[in-house]
Amino acid sequence: MSDVQAAGRRGGREARRALRAAPLARDIRPVNPGMEGGRYKVLSDADVQRVHLAALDVLENIGMADAIPSCVELLTSKGCTIDSNGRMRFPRALVEDTLAIAGRHFPLYGQDPQHDMEPWGKKVYYGTAGAAVTIVDPVTGAYRESTAKDCFDIARLVDTMEHIHFYQRTVVPRDLPDPAEMDINTCYLSVSGTTKHVGTSWVHPDHLKASLQMLHHIAGGEKQWRERPFVSQSNCFVVPPLKFASDACRCLEVAVEGGMPVLLLSAGQAGATAPAALAGSLVQEVAEVLAGLVYVNAIVPGHPAIFGLWPFVSDLRTGAMSGGSPEQALLSSACAQMAHFYDLTGGTSSGISDAKLPDVQAGAEKGYNHALVGNAGANLIYEAAGMHASLLGFSLEGVVLDNDVIGSCQRTIKGIEISDETLSLDVIRDAVIGGPGHYLGSAQTLDMMQTEYIYPKMHDRLSHKEWAELGRPKVLDRAIAKVEEVLSSHWPSHIPDAIDDIIREELPIRLDRSEMRPPVPVTV
Repeated sequence: MSDVQAAGRRGGREARRALRAAPLARDIRPVNPGMEGGRYKVLSDADVQRVHLAALDVLENIGMADAIPSCVELLTSKGCTIDSNGRMRFPRALVEDTLAIAGRHFPLYGQDPQHDMEPWGKKVYYGTAGAAVTIVDPVTGAYRESTAKDCFDIARLVDTMEHIHFYQRTVVPRDLPDPAEMDINTCYLSVSGTTKHVGTSWVHPDHLKASLQMLHHIAGGEKQWRERPFVSQSNCFVVPPLKFASDACRCLEVAVEGGMPVLLLSAGQAGATAPAALAGSLVQEVAEVLAGLVYVNAIVPGHPAIFGLWPFVSDLRTGAMSGGSPEQALLSSACAQMAHFYDLTGGTSSGISDAKLPDVQAGAEKGYNHALVGNAGANLIYEAAGMHASLLGFSLEGVVLDNDVIGSCQRTIKGIEISDETLSLDVIRDAVIGGPGHYLGSAQTLDMMQTEYIYPKMHDRLSHKEWAELGRPKVLDRAIAKVEEVLSSHWPSHIPDAIDDIIREELPIRLDRSEMRPPVPVTV
């Protein structure tokens, strides 16, 4: 190769690198939030219908136990009955009537409108979730208890991740043993750390009422909050199999009356709290969440409620949870289909690695789960980043690595565009007839290198020679460095200090404001 050729080639490479580094307008990015999936179908149409009919049978002939008095009053007034075993029975007609009036096509808002989501049809969004009690050190592998500071740090880390579209609480602040303080601070730290849509949960209705007052302050008043509720309640209103959870039901009623979208969440574990047969586990999930949907619509017809089918899987050899399994991917994909069948906003789980570290196992488990569930068209995919040890542990470095995985899976959801332009007949002709015989410098290549292709931020695509010359860097080391960079530089300040002062006067906020702001430089 001549010096001129070499220089030209280096110039081309540098030009391509410069192009990749330049920010793209949102409408021409290779992936965006809310792209439509649905091409992958684990169930046939006939299968979906059979699951639906079986779920109706469960509700009508087996029913739900342990309904609280207000639930009994609401639902019996709509036509439910209490049988001799004290179980709430749901007439088929009532369920069908509820499905006819249920809320559809409702947005989920961020504090910043650029993060608003439209989770309906087969649009796909990935986000976090979980209630891990430990954080893993990526170097030593040691686990420690999660803290309030972790809640804030994870939120602001997620705030910078392009492919993580919403933030649901991921860890429990173990340094706040008082349940009220835990609930209120978790909500506060979440909405302080990100302007994306936030989800969290509460164990007592009074904690939720206090948090609603806080959210009114942040929104600018109750009216503004109700117009754009930027927090949703994750509500495990059911204890599988087929029992209402009393405290969660009381919180559900407060959330609905307070204008907060609710995630109706059933999380039966196949082989433990749900049938081992995957189809049976799905039937129970659908029945339980349909019961919750009837409940919500009896309180406020058409209230925004996410159809939260979260079936989990057991390793039947031990009974341990196995969230990274292929069976988990199949179940969660089937959940997407059931939500499509009802034309409801559906939420399910994906990305729960059984691995204890962000390693090869974690990448594999997250990859095939996210690809299948995303291509199934699940609207809201929870627990998609950072979860390890079958939901017991969390990794900040995992968030950064999972952001790449999710971006790649989004690219598979987008698929291949077929058009006169992309079929490339003229481009092929120009290259092979009197042309250079390759496409490296083609106008199409330069035009599409950013819009058609996605490039990982953390994952390694160096040649083995370049990799060796750079000291054989490990992808985990890059993730560690990225976490350190974000947490030392990204300090969200979207809640004005005057509002923050009011919140701190009214509520027991335990993380000092100094820990939520850049460190003050030490002067000598």
